[in-house]
Amino acid sequence: MKKILLASTIALMTATTANAGWFDEPPPSSDESTADQMEKLLKEGERQTGLPAITNFTEKRMVKWLYELRDQPNYRTFTYITTMNGGLVKICDSVGYGISASIQYSNPDKVVDYEDFVGGRVDANIGTLPQAEPNGLFMPGGLAATYVMCVVPGKDEVQAVYLEPEIVVSPFPLTVEEN
Repeated sequence: MKKILLASTIALMTATTANAGWFDEPPPSSDESTADQMEKLLKEGERQTGLPAITNFTEKRMVKWLYELRDQPNYRTFTYITTMNGGLVKICDSVGYGISASIQYSNPDKVVDYEDFVGGRVDANIGTLPQAEPNGLFMPGGLAATYVMCVVPGKDEVQAVYLEPEIVVSPFPLTVEEN
């Protein structure tokens, strides 16, 4: 009996020693360690300096005002393109500001899971894929073109004009350089 008890104790000690560290967390990578140190440093900087004493929120009010202006359906503007020497050429009287041709009505990406790739079922999402616009087309990213809603001269009508050069859209007439 003593031999069995002694053998069991030795086996248990050996197994415990062999398994020591088996379930321990792996040491942090250098990136994780650096990120932890940076977080501590930033928290200390915030503790020492605090946040800026912003009381008027002027920039936020200006952005709000800009959003509200852009929402006015009859907000009159003037659209110009810039020449190679920096001059301005008037394109049209316009409504609102130019709209980037790469803007998208729907989310450009959709979340997908394993099933979308191989037909199997896994509950975890694994990434995103491009998503078509409502017209069935996939829009390019960063297209350097603009749609301008130009007032048709002599008519009370607005038409979309597609422009690719750099433009300036202003809510008031600008000085135009004559060539």
